[in-house]
This record gives sequence, structure tokens and C-alpha cells, in this order.
Amino acid sequence: MESTEEIWELRLYVAGKTMKSVTALSNLNKYCEEHLKDKYVIEVIDLLVQPQLAEGDQILAIPTLVKKVPEPIRKIIGDLSNEEKVLVGLNIRPARRVE
Repeated sequence: MESTEEIWELRLYVAGKTMKSVTALSNLNKYCEEHLKDKYVIEVIDLLVQPQLAEGDQILAIPTLVKKVPEPIRKIIGDLSNEEKVLVGLNIRPARRVE
């Protein structure tokens, strides 16, 4: 039976392979695997390669994570090291309660 749950579309804007960018992607992958297993797509956009793409999502700082789907669109700036802040920012219900 097909699942009716949406696929989360996440876009991570970075500028090269800086420590912050690598950390942000690593953290994002970890959270998605824990909380959105098999229900997410991450698109990484390197603004050193495609600077014109920053304008569409109004990117002012990097790294920036943009949640495109499900709406509402949300943005989180930084290396995503604070899991609780990221989950709340993306409106993700934690898969399990961690004390």
C-alpha cells in the first residue's frame, strides 16, 4: 500500500566545503535518517558554483537550510548542531523522546 505521507524537500545552501558546511550537511543527514527515514530529499547547493540560486530563496548567510515541502517554507541558518532547534524549526516531531 502506498504511503500518503509527503516527501520532505530540503535544500542546504553552502559555500564550498567549509567546516560549517560539512558539519551542517552531516547533522542534517543524521536528523533526517532518525526522524524522516525514507521520506526526504536533500539538495545541496554550493553558492560558489551556482551563486545565482541564492536569490530565489533569499539566502543571506550560509550555511542555510530551506524546507520547501511540506509548507510552510522554513529557513534555518548555521551548522544545524542544535538538534532540538532544527527539529522545532522544521516542525518535525521527534521519532523518540531523548532525555
